[in-house]
Amino acid sequence: MFSIRTDLALESRELYKEKNGNKEMPGIEVNEYSKDDIRVTNVDIINEEGEKAMGKPIGKYITIDMPKFAHYDSGIKDSVSKVLAKELSALINLDDNMTAMVVGLGNKSVTPDALGPKVVSQLMITRHLKELVPNEIDEGVRPVCALAPGVLGTTGIETSEIVKSVVQKIKPNLVICIDALASRKMQRVNSTIQISSTGISPGSGVGNRRAELSEKTLNVPVIAVGVPTVVDAATVTNDTIDLVIDALIKQSETGSKFYNMLKDLDKNEKFRLIQEVLEPYSENLMVTPKEVDMIIDSITKIIANGINIALQPALELEDINKYLN
Repeated sequence: MFSIRTDLALESRELYKEKNGNKEMPGIEVNEYSKDDIRVTNVDIINEEGEKAMGKPIGKYITIDMPKFAHYDSGIKDSVSKVLAKELSALINLDDNMTAMVVGLGNKSVTPDALGPKVVSQLMITRHLKELVPNEIDEGVRPVCALAPGVLGTTGIETSEIVKSVVQKIKPNLVICIDALASRKMQRVNSTIQISSTGISPGSGVGNRRAELSEKTLNVPVIAVGVPTVVDAATVTNDTIDLVIDALIKQSETGSKFYNMLKDLDKNEKFRLIQEVLEPYSENLMVTPKEVDMIIDSITKIIANGINIALQPALELEDINKYLN
């Protein structure tokens, strides 16, 4: 359902540092590391000052940058899955007998929005086995259930109503929501995995905000996992203009009026102006790469494996894949 753009946390931090001599934003803590060409950025909003500066709730926001050829190399896919599992494991606070519920948000009939339902179809689902045949299941296997509620246009029911009803019945100890995102940067499309401990707002990335899914609304911890799969026309235009401006700055004389004018452009104001100008012509226009079918299948495998590893720490990936196959 193209949820809220979680890359705004990373982008807000980047803009602040650019304007303030590379100083860090107040009220946040940042930890960055790389493993096998996979870059991970952890941004923790720790107080109200950080919340105000970021425009996002207090919590953890994690961005995993995938290597360039991740979608074409099975070894790299497994490496990204393991990094994802590591980051998720740090947020998952469950005993082996506690239940986790995974919710796959989105429309399975629309390829860029089908990530959530596709991930759900590749998860290791064990809750029913733990209840029906407990003697056949290892003690270390955690009960996991999953739900792909569809979208309002096909069900006639708000996603939040479906999820909340199931949560009240099942009473899981944790909810993990998976959704496609709308990005504010072309370079992040299909190349980053974004995790948040503060929940998710389905549909908000394309101006169709539905009721949020969070600990506040579900009364259970909610982890959101998303991948930007589309950008809107304003974002494409904005990024293109930024490239032109950067090229003009390089060709301009440092300190000249033209140079200073380009350097002083407010990027937020520029983006808002582009949105206003394009609104009559590009309403609901979203852009995604032409090979989106292959990429969504690849990302589905990466995220499903990462969640399976994180939720079943007693099992190796090979054992999980044997279960699924």
